[in-house]
Amino acid sequence: MNVPAAIAIGCSAGGVDALMTLLGGLHVRLPQPVLVCCHRSDTMDILSDVLGRASALPVRDAIEREPVQRSVVYLAPAGYHLLVERDLQFALSADARVNYARPSIDVLFYSAAEAWRQALVGVILTGANADGAAGLRRIRQLGGIAVVQSPADAEATAMPQAALDTAGADYCLPLTEIAPLLNQLCLI
Repeated sequence: MNVPAAIAIGCSAGGVDALMTLLGGLHVRLPQPVLVCCHRSDTMDILSDVLGRASALPVRDAIEREPVQRSVVYLAPAGYHLLVERDLQFALSADARVNYARPSIDVLFYSAAEAWRQALVGVILTGANADGAAGLRRIRQLGGIAVVQSPADAEATAMPQAALDTAGADYCLPLTEIAPLLNQLCLI
């Protein structure tokens, strides 16, 4: 099995707590960039500080035209879609909401899937709508790995259930088992 080059994570309702658990379990030497789209209000600009306290990896908002770097957790900024260009630089968009959200998980997952193809791991966590389901399907279509939090374990079941119904999953796990899996996949 090839070692993944990047991880993309999406979540919504209950997502901050889930991200704190997941990011807190990632190994400090994880070489892959981690791209996170968490539905949040335009005024929630302290998310990187909150998550940074739980993560051994640095956490920051992605910046337009910034090259993606290894071993960094990047957040989609509030009010902007986060995209990855084929040259592995970030692009931000204030285009219309997708699945009622901006940032949208589907937008991130589609662009990341095109950039990394089979070398991408997509992760769907707790959430209250179907955003991310179509993007996760695209990740799998291009040979990437799909990880979904078990709906029974999620604070809000709609998002992980929609992902399973639309894309299926290579792994469907309780939240506490996802970081160990990612460490195993990425530190081979």
